[in-house]
Amino acid sequence: MAKLFAEISRAEAPYRPVKVRRNDYDEVEAPMTREQLVPQARRCLNCGVPFCHGTGCPLHNRIPDFNTAVATGRMQEAWEILSETSAFPEFTSRVCPALCEGSCTLGGAEFDSVTIRQIEKLIVETAYANGWVKPLPPVPEEAPHVAVIGSGPAGLAAAHTLTAVGFHVTVYEAGHEPGGLLRYGIPHFKLDKRVIDRRLALLKQAGVRFVCDAKIGEAISGAYLAARYAGVVVACGTPVARDLRIPGRESCGVHFALEFLQGQNRVCSGEAVVNPVDVKGRRVLIIGGGDTGSDCAGTAIRNGATSVMQIEIMPEPPEKRSESTLWPKWPYLLRTSSSQKEGMARRWALASDRFEVKGDRVTGVRVRQVKWSFNPWGKPLSFEPIPDTEELIRADVVLIAMGFIRQDRAATLASLGLPDTDRVLVVGDAANGPSLVVRALADAKNRTAAWAAMLKA
Repeated sequence: MAKLFAEISRAEAPYRPVKVRRNDYDEVEAPMTREQLVPQARRCLNCGVPFCHGTGCPLHNRIPDFNTAVATGRMQEAWEILSETSAFPEFTSRVCPALCEGSCTLGGAEFDSVTIRQIEKLIVETAYANGWVKPLPPVPEEAPHVAVIGSGPAGLAAAHTLTAVGFHVTVYEAGHEPGGLLRYGIPHFKLDKRVIDRRLALLKQAGVRFVCDAKIGEAISGAYLAARYAGVVVACGTPVARDLRIPGRESCGVHFALEFLQGQNRVCSGEAVVNPVDVKGRRVLIIGGGDTGSDCAGTAIRNGATSVMQIEIMPEPPEKRSESTLWPKWPYLLRTSSSQKEGMARRWALASDRFEVKGDRVTGVRVRQVKWSFNPWGKPLSFEPIPDTEELIRADVVLIAMGFIRQDRAATLASLGLPDTDRVLVVGDAANGPSLVVRALADAKNRTAAWAAMLKA
């Protein structure tokens, strides 16, 4: 098997044709077959020190082991190996950027890395198709009860971990349905919400209770939860978006990214009739070059925007791995998402100075180019405006997609009305600030397991 990495080329995940997928909200990524992926699994070197497992994957999935099982036709064993460390591989195999692939030894050796994420997706979908995915066993009636605030990735991971070690769990969710970021933040075309519902059904069979439309600190007090339950896990994410406080910010047509994304997800699921942020027939400008901005672009294209542009203050990354992130670190390089390939413009190194407004409505954004300085290894350090480069980018709708702001523990607990005691645990993005789904899952799993042991002691 060890020589096959050179004989078999990496097969990239296929996408449905742009002309087709632009017109619907089905998942853009087409599934790869077992016949396609078994040869890909055989490319794995089965390293003695697998960096994909240790350095890359926050969950420490045993990637060489499940690759070997897939390569030799032992799919149920592959599922057993994967599910030992990952509670929700159906999520990560769709929305994770595959940190493991960035740490693959083949990538470090200047070969193309193993298609780990696609192999993981094959394993989990095969497991569901064959009935291998089972609910956790029921918790004894006399077991203690704990509450979890938030049903996003961290909240679900905490609920799963607590149930597995013998706690009754009630999850409180502010939204109308469970799922948090998975349901309301990530577009349907990246994560079909039936995938979430399939997993929620298993959690409910295991005894996890979900209470929705429940805003802690408003409809339900944190003090009530603290008094009623043996412990409370806070997994409410980072709800405070980073704003762009420049002149004209309050004009009509300027919105946070999540206003647009959540509105569309509610339309797709039938919770709402129309998206409150209407982009049909309008020029859309997205400020922020990350995944959230990319999701806005794909959604705007599907909603009939006449044009879409995404701008970013950071410089354009290099096409190949920067020396500032040598293997096995996650490589700093230019990435283009499926949405960015669907017909939009991208520009880099632009600072936004002010919104142009006519009446009470935005008509564009005044920007200027900036020049970045780099360290000797190519990492961006600082920037300064370039004189005489101001220009107007015309837009009818501007979406601010500049990320989210980490809240400290004290502020988070105060907003929920919870006491700051060891019976209150904060996990995921609520503890660490905005990050990836896989990191939220891993953090919640690890912190909750240790906390549960403390509660039982």
